[in-house]
Amino acid sequence: MPIPEDVTGEEIDKDVRQELQSLPKTLAEDVAKNLVMVARLIDEDPERAYAYSRIALRLASRVAAVREAAGFAAYATQKYGEALAEFRAARRMTGTVELWPLMADCERGLGRPEKALDMAGAPEVQKLDKAGQVEMRLVAAGARRDMGQLDAAIVTLQSSELASNSVQPWTARLRYAYADALLAAGREGEAREWFAKAVEADRDGSTDASDRLAELDGVEFTDAFVEDEEQDQVQDPAQDGADRDEQGAQDEDEG
Repeated sequence: MPIPEDVTGEEIDKDVRQELQSLPKTLAEDVAKNLVMVARLIDEDPERAYAYSRIALRLASRVAAVREAAGFAAYATQKYGEALAEFRAARRMTGTVELWPLMADCERGLGRPEKALDMAGAPEVQKLDKAGQVEMRLVAAGARRDMGQLDAAIVTLQSSELASNSVQPWTARLRYAYADALLAAGREGEAREWFAKAVEADRDGSTDASDRLAELDGVEFTDAFVEDEEQDQVQDPAQDGADRDEQGAQDEDEG
């Protein structure tokens, strides 16, 4: 696949660049460029990001950063079995637990919520940083919902992080998940309150909390362009009457 001219490979994280030093220079540069493309495209065009990740994987499958990138790209395209295999490989190479929540979410994606819950209770979770532990809580709550255990999902999300007034990178998503679980359980008033709290914390628009809140408040968004088109189709009554008079006069002349 073509690499844009502005991509040099130097854009990657210095830790990843250091990992690639084990490769011949030209090969390392090629792998780096493909990894840059994965990072650049994974949100806006995950299928293309996945394609670049497969190239990097073919070139350097023994590099942990490459396996991790391939896992993220597969995860973004909902190829959960493949993502899980890549995350496991990266974890074996590095020995870190950072990917544990993602691995558990892959189990959910594969229709194995019970396995995800087992992972949520594993010792590895205690080794995660705060962000990782919150992520694991979100995955566990999702697994509970997969199993139809709405009340348990709500309880799973209740935590000091949820109760805190300080805004952290995970705050909006945690509040959103809690609001969504409450709504699914029929607790609409509480759900509205927590969607509003999610909006307050969502500074970069990572959730659609504002839309969900508006929906609960009965606000309907209409497309102004469609509205204008519909208005054009409704003829002015006075003009309509004039048209009828003109048609009538034509009919009399013909008679």
